[in-house]
Amino acid sequence: MVKVGDKAPEFDLVDEDGKSVKLSQFKGKNVVLAFYPFDFSPVCTNENTCFSNDLPKFADKNTVVLGISADSHFTHKAWKEKLGIKHTLLADRNLEAGKAYGLTTSVDAKKFLGTFDKRATVIVDKSGTVKYVAEHSEARKNDDILKELAKLS
Repeated sequence: MVKVGDKAPEFDLVDEDGKSVKLSQFKGKNVVLAFYPFDFSPVCTNENTCFSNDLPKFADKNTVVLGISADSHFTHKAWKEKLGIKHTLLADRNLEAGKAYGLTTSVDAKKFLGTFDKRATVIVDKSGTVKYVAEHSEARKNDDILKELAKLS
């Protein structure tokens, strides 16, 4: 996995609307990269709903939240509309970002599906440096992430 102090790997993924999103376009802001396994799963639904509810707290810390999974942008769009998710969801269909950030990935060759084996949070600061990395065996807690962001102020 990437380590604190590393330059954050660049990525170019599509959002729920099929538009290209690059990490570098957020220079000058902190970025929370929330890697998660699947849209529509219970834990991921809860986490992303909590991110949306806490979005003003992240904005107060000059921070953008990006959810990243291997789901398609079509699935992201449907899930986002169903739940009222307010932050951007990125489709890492080829697992490029997941691999660049050192997440072990698995691919079901029969179904051509990939996913992240790990749920992880990476905080990238305004200059593009990794400032926090955590793997989560269960749902992440926004309070922990917000505490880490407070250290960047």
